[in-house]
Amino acid sequence: MGATAWLAVQTTTRAIQEERGQVLSDDTDILRQLSGFAATHADWNGAQTLVRELSQTMGRRVALTTETGRAIADSATPGARLPARASATVDPLTTDTYTEPGAQLAGIDPRAAGPYLLTATERAQVKTLAVKRLACMRRGYSDGSLRQIPSGRTLVIADGGDASVPPECSDGSVSTLMPTEQRALDKLFPLLDACVDGVQSPGQNQRGGVEFVPGATPWGNETYLLFESEPQAVSCIDDARRAQLAAYVAPRAKLYLGDLGGQPAGFNLSRSNREKIIGVTAIILAVTIAMTTIVATRLVRPLRALTAAARQPPQDHVRVAVTTKDETGYLAAAFNDLTARREQMEEQRKAMVSDIAHELRTPLTNIRGWLEVTRDGLLDLDPELIASLHDEALLLQHIIDDLRDLAAADAGTLRLHREPIRADELVAQVVSAHSGRAESSGVRLFAHTDPGLWLDADPVRMRQALGNLISNALRHTTPDGTVTVTALPKDDLAVLSVEDTGSGIAPEDLPHVFERFWRAEKSRSRHTGGSGLGLSIVRQLVEEHGGTITADSPAGKGAMFTIQLPHTQQPDGPTE
Repeated sequence: MGATAWLAVQTTTRAIQEERGQVLSDDTDILRQLSGFAATHADWNGAQTLVRELSQTMGRRVALTTETGRAIADSATPGARLPARASATVDPLTTDTYTEPGAQLAGIDPRAAGPYLLTATERAQVKTLAVKRLACMRRGYSDGSLRQIPSGRTLVIADGGDASVPPECSDGSVSTLMPTEQRALDKLFPLLDACVDGVQSPGQNQRGGVEFVPGATPWGNETYLLFESEPQAVSCIDDARRAQLAAYVAPRAKLYLGDLGGQPAGFNLSRSNREKIIGVTAIILAVTIAMTTIVATRLVRPLRALTAAARQPPQDHVRVAVTTKDETGYLAAAFNDLTARREQMEEQRKAMVSDIAHELRTPLTNIRGWLEVTRDGLLDLDPELIASLHDEALLLQHIIDDLRDLAAADAGTLRLHREPIRADELVAQVVSAHSGRAESSGVRLFAHTDPGLWLDADPVRMRQALGNLISNALRHTTPDGTVTVTALPKDDLAVLSVEDTGSGIAPEDLPHVFERFWRAEKSRSRHTGGSGLGLSIVRQLVEEHGGTITADSPAGKGAMFTIQLPHTQQPDGPTE
C-alpha cells in the first residue's frame, strides 16, 4: 500500500511539474512573440490576428490592453472580464525576451532594430563580406559559422561562440557601417549631447572615450559601443536609443493570460498526463482491491473459526488454531486462554461443590451416627458424648461461617469497619489467643513488632487473618519448633509475617496454597489439613484492605506468609 501510494504521488507530482513547466514555457513564448511583434511594429494594428493564433495554439486566453486599461486585442468574446492581474508587461524597450529564449533580460530587445534595419542590398553586401571572412578563417586558423541578427547584419561566429576573428582575417570590411546605420547614428548623436560631452559627429571611430564598432557587442539595433573612460555614458546611450526607437515600436502594453473559460492563468493536465495518472490510479486501485481481498480473507478466516468456536456448547471447551502473529492471532490466543480459564473454573466449581459436600458430610455423619446410637439405647447420653457432638457442631458452624465470608467477599458485600490500630497490639492479641494451643503442642510462639507502626484496618478481620495464618503454622510445626510473628515498617508499607519451622510447602504446591479447599495432604485429614478455606479467607481479607499476601517456603526451612498493607500515621489524641 505504501509503494502504491508513493507511485501515485510521484506520478501525479511529475505530471503536475511537467504541466506547470509547460505552462510557464507557453506563457514565456506568448510574451516573446508579442514582444517581437511590438519590436517590429510602430503600433498594435494587426495584433488581433497574432493573439488569436497564440490562443488557439497554446490553449490560453490572451488579451492585450494599454496601460490605462483600453483593450488592444483579446482572444475572448467582446465584453469578457479580464483576469484580476496582468501576467506581464510587453515593452521591447525595457525587456529583452530574444537573446536568451525562456528568459526575460533587462535591456532593449534586439528585434527593435528601427532605423538600423538594413536594406536588402546592404544585407547582401554585408553577407558577402562575412562569407569571405569565414573562408579566410577556415583556410588555416579556425572554423566558424555565420549568423544573421535582427537588423539584417551577418556576423561571423568562431567556434565556441566568440564573435572575434583572427587578426589576419580582420580587414575591417565586415565592421564597416552601412549607410542605413550611418544615418541612424547621425540622428542618435544629438540625443547623446545632453549627457555625454565630446561625442563627435559620425565618421570618426573614436572621440571623447566613445568608440562605435558595428557588430562587436550586441546592442539593441546590433550596432555597438565600447566605453573606455566614460561609464556614465552607458545610461545616456540606453536612454538615447530608447528615445530614438520609440517611434518604431508599439506602445507599452499589459498582457493578460487566463484559461479559455476566463479564469486566471493556470494549467490543465495534458491528455498524455491525464492518461498516465488514470492508468496509475487504475493500477493502484486494482492492487488495492487485490491486497484488500487477500488481507480480508486472512482476517475473515480465523474470525470465522473464532465465531464457530464461540457458538459451540460451553462444556465442549473448543479451542482454535493460532496460525498468525498479528492481532487476529493474539485474539485467537486470548480466546484459547479464556477457554482454558473457563475450563479451569468449571473444574474448580465442580471440585468446590464436591469439597463442600465432603466437608459438610463428615460432621453431619458423625452427629447422625451418635444420635442414632443414643436413640436405639445402645449408648447413654453422657457429658463426654455431648461434648463430642458439640465439637462436631462447632466444626460444622466454622465451615459455614468460612463459606459465608468467602461468598460475601466474592459478591463485594464484605463490610470492613476501618479504624487506626497499633500493629503491636494487634499481634499481641492474636499471639495471646493462640499461646495456649502453642504451649499444648510444644511449639514456641514469638512476636517481634515495631511499637510505632499503625494500620488503617478492621481489627476484627485482621485478627481473623492473622489467626488463620498462626493456626495454619501451628498445625504444620512439629514439637520444639517455633512460630514467629513480626510487624515491621518497610518504605510506605506495613509488613506482617508469620514464619514457622515446620515441614514447609513443596515448590509445586506453592501456587495453590490460596485456592479454596486445597490441602497439601491429599488424604484430606482434618487433623493435618483443616477445612481448606483458611488461607483463601486470609487472601480475600488482605485484598479487601488493599494489600497483598505471598507465600514462600525455602527447602527444609518451613514456610513464611507475608502480608503487605499501607500503613497510616499515628492519630492525634488519646487512643484506647
